Amino acid sequence: MKPSWLSLERLKRLFLGAPLDPFSPKVRQHIALAAFLAWVGLGADGLSSANYGPAEAFLALEGHTSLALYLALATGLTVFIIAFAYNQVVALFPNGGGGYKVATELIGPHAGLVSGSALIIDYVLTIAISVASGVDALFSLLPPHWQAWKLPIEFLVVIALTTLNMRGMKEPIALLLPLFLGFVVTHVLLILIGIGAHADALPTLIPATVSETQDLAGSIGMVGVIALLLKAFAMGGGTYTGIEAVSNNVNMLREPRVQTGKLTMLYMALSLAFMAAGLIVLYLLWNVTYEEGKTLNAVVFEAILAELFGEQSVLVHVGLIITLFFAAALLFVAANTGFLGGPAVLANMAVDRWMPHQFSQLSDRLVTQNGVIVMGAAAIGALWVTGGEVHFLVVLYSINVFLTFSLCLAGLCRYWMMHRREKGFVMGMLQSGVGFVVAFSILLVTLVEKFLDGAWFTVLATGFVVFLGYSIKRHYEGVNQQLAEADMLFGNAQSAPPARELVPDPKARTAALFLGGRDGVAMHTLLAALTLFPNQFKNVVFLTVGEIDIEQFHGQEKVARMQVEIDTRLERFSNWCERRGLATATYRAYGTETVDLLDRLSGEVLETFPNTIFFASKLLFANENFFTRLLHNSTPLALQRKLHSRGVTMVILPMKV
Repeated sequence: MKPSWLSLERLKRLFLGAPLDPFSPKVRQHIALAAFLAWVGLGADGLSSANYGPAEAFLALEGHTSLALYLALATGLTVFIIAFAYNQVVALFPNGGGGYKVATELIGPHAGLVSGSALIIDYVLTIAISVASGVDALFSLLPPHWQAWKLPIEFLVVIALTTLNMRGMKEPIALLLPLFLGFVVTHVLLILIGIGAHADALPTLIPATVSETQDLAGSIGMVGVIALLLKAFAMGGGTYTGIEAVSNNVNMLREPRVQTGKLTMLYMALSLAFMAAGLIVLYLLWNVTYEEGKTLNAVVFEAILAELFGEQSVLVHVGLIITLFFAAALLFVAANTGFLGGPAVLANMAVDRWMPHQFSQLSDRLVTQNGVIVMGAAAIGALWVTGGEVHFLVVLYSINVFLTFSLCLAGLCRYWMMHRREKGFVMGMLQSGVGFVVAFSILLVTLVEKFLDGAWFTVLATGFVVFLGYSIKRHYEGVNQQLAEADMLFGNAQSAPPARELVPDPKARTAALFLGGRDGVAMHTLLAALTLFPNQFKNVVFLTVGEIDIEQFHGQEKVARMQVEIDTRLERFSNWCERRGLATATYRAYGTETVDLLDRLSGEVLETFPNTIFFASKLLFANENFFTRLLHNSTPLALQRKLHSRGVTMVILPMKV
């Protein structure tokens, strides 16, 4: 019976698109990002921080606005320091992973766990803060009584972005590209026009800054001035968020990856340094003050447009609407970075068993779908808990960003200390060392200044993810140890080829076994099936799928090695059976949807061997709970439901661990 047009499969294809072939070079080329698109998809997070980072730093000066000139210079310089340091990460880790991989391989696994946990929270907050800031920009144009609708609108935006990202990484970027370019054009023009309109005040900025610095030092001391500047600099720490996104996702870039990554980083550094420093100078030149219900950018842009067209001109309102629309749009593009980077970190941690294996699995759209869904759900939770308050989210955000920066840059420092005789040591160590000092200083100041204002919440959330990761790893290691014992007990089933090859009889009764990745489990299934049904089967059929997860997809040599390993295993089990008088046949497939592929193979088996009973093993834990069900896939149960619905017999054999 053909599925109706309302079937789940048809709805899935309507919203998510047709499946993609993971082996197709054209598909790989299609989803790989060139430097320009990577700047849009990954650099938007950094560039969008100009909507809130510079404003937070400027307001933290507590009215001593002339000191903002120091902030403008320090901000632009810091962007380049961090960006150039992260270029080293791109070169050292061309398969991606960024701060997580650096901390893991250059410091140690537990440092990697902390860095990865911080990155997960960071990307959740990337989505939350970007969406909240974008909606704030739009609501700056609306009357106050509309404010009650902000949170529901934020939820809808997150849901829409989640759906887009389940289609694939390039689709949302292509859709949001015009919005990104609109932001760049409108904001660059307004910054240039705004600075040009008050260009006559530029020569007085340095004398005014020096004078106020001296006056303030006379009243609170130079230490007090430095403390105020450090606080403001730290409060603007959100400006530098997103710089690490490229290094985390190098594997998504077009070949040659390293060159593409470095070019993307250059685009990001130039655009962010100009935008952030330029906005701070604008605030200073135009004497901007905070207005309730408006962002600082909205206030200064409205003033610029009013002077350009006249306060009563309709063009002021139209220009402000267009500018803030593109500001909100860029923030939504930036939120998309969280959907690219967050699942990538989860996938890398899942490969190392800090996270459930399911997070490394690809959907038929070649997307780590489970990670996308989790990031979207967590972002909605963060918005709900914080009420979408941008100031509070910025505090939460900055802590983990600079924790990751600090661990990554410390790892690079350690790398250069171990490679002191290599070419480029001096420059590499200088970039890494200065970057570490800057990042760690911002982390400490933010943590101390804002601990009671919400920073404690980030520490708690990150600590929880670290604890969760440690517990998952410990569970997997315990199970792996027991399965390794089973491999030693049953898995040495290596057998020489039989004296003569047996030809299976299609009419004879047949046992079909779904093989997983462990020899011990496979042999347990085979022996249990033959014991439960003694002398019943003349044929044994083996079915297996080589799963293309995130690790295999970005490493062709790993796919080739997996294919060889599968062929070797199938041959070994076939030899074992044939030496005992059982004819065999093997079926294999490769792809991302394991259950669907095994279901398809079972149909092929039934066409040749209609008198077949299917068998699979499922791990049985002494204390079965939600945790164990989450960490171990339910492939046997899903297959059993599919086969039983077609009237086909399948037996699940429990294996205690």
